[in-house]
Amino acid sequence: MTSPERPEAAPDRQPGWFLLLFALASAGGAVAFVPLLTVLLPERIAALQGRADISALAQATFLGAVTASLANIAAGMLSDATRRRRVWIVAGLAASNVCLLQIGKADSVSQVVLLVMLWQIGLNLMLAPLMAWAGDCFPDSQKGVLGGALALSPALGALAGSLVTIEGLFPNDARLPFVAGLVTVLVLPAVLLGGGRKRPGLMVSRAAAAPDAVRFAAHPVKRMWAARFLVQVAEGGMFAFLLFWLRSLAPDFPEHSAANIFSLVLVGAVPLSLVLGRWSDRHQRPLLPLAACALLCAGGMLVMATASGLPQAIAGYVLFAMAAAIFLSLHAGQTLRVLPAPEHRGRDLGLFNLTNTLPAMVMPWLTVLLVPQLGFAALFVLFAVLAMVSAALLATLSQSPKTPSV
Repeated sequence: MTSPERPEAAPDRQPGWFLLLFALASAGGAVAFVPLLTVLLPERIAALQGRADISALAQATFLGAVTASLANIAAGMLSDATRRRRVWIVAGLAASNVCLLQIGKADSVSQVVLLVMLWQIGLNLMLAPLMAWAGDCFPDSQKGVLGGALALSPALGALAGSLVTIEGLFPNDARLPFVAGLVTVLVLPAVLLGGGRKRPGLMVSRAAAAPDAVRFAAHPVKRMWAARFLVQVAEGGMFAFLLFWLRSLAPDFPEHSAANIFSLVLVGAVPLSLVLGRWSDRHQRPLLPLAACALLCAGGMLVMATASGLPQAIAGYVLFAMAAAIFLSLHAGQTLRVLPAPEHRGRDLGLFNLTNTLPAMVMPWLTVLLVPQLGFAALFVLFAVLAMVSAALLATLSQSPKTPSV
């Protein structure tokens, strides 16, 4: 249901090589933060404190998330104002790498916390213009396959996290430099070779082309934001408490097995995301796969809530996690379709980025309120309800014949 006000001829489509390079550049962001936040930061704090200091790690993570939320919006606005996305991507890459290397040299926890906040500013100075640049370059006829390609980000992030933890592969003082180098290798090719990729038709404000569509546009934007937020709450909860839950069913369940399941799910989601994204482009049904994946998330959660043994529990988790990974990657591509103002694309994507950071602040409270009294099953039922609401928001939106640009 592509909007007639924004016709897209075949020459406006981006070539496959640029799609691949952009997907790798986006994955560079995940490679930057997944190994640091899941492995290297806790290790650094433990090395400085002589023990695993949960409160210090929580402080660094929380303040980093707040900084990331604000920095992403600010960086997006900056790239909107200057209309120079690639310059800011390179500047953010350099700044985040410098901070990453300095974290390994910090000699106090307070320095680590400050450097994590500065690193988040640099990282989002890279990521916010990068995603806005995608909106400048990829036409609506490629938004589905773009979203599918973005599934590489969590997969490569998880693989990078596993790689740096292989015993004996890297000395401890070489892990952060390795991550910084890998991020650079992933991000720079798209930026250096991507000149002239903007599409003029994507830079025209919908307010000028179709005023009636803009009056309706707030509804898709709000529903898309809410639908992603609800799924992110569930996904974030499972990311944080997967091992605890599995050990409640099997007390001797090994930590590396949970990590392996998580990594395999993310890798498996990549080809499925590409297939569904391409299907949505060809059949012009951009939101149908999203609604279906949200329903599958709910189904997986209900299987987990009723699981009485480890096989059923793992099966339910794989269903949920695979559907959630596909949902989040495809949603990222289709979000670019509903934003009405190209001149504020970076800012608006920064507001959408809150769906990634706010759940980290909401989810722990839900867990504390429910799990001690009612167990994990109650938490999973709540997450299933949230996913079903997300599916309903998207299903009713996709059925609306007047939805602009969808």
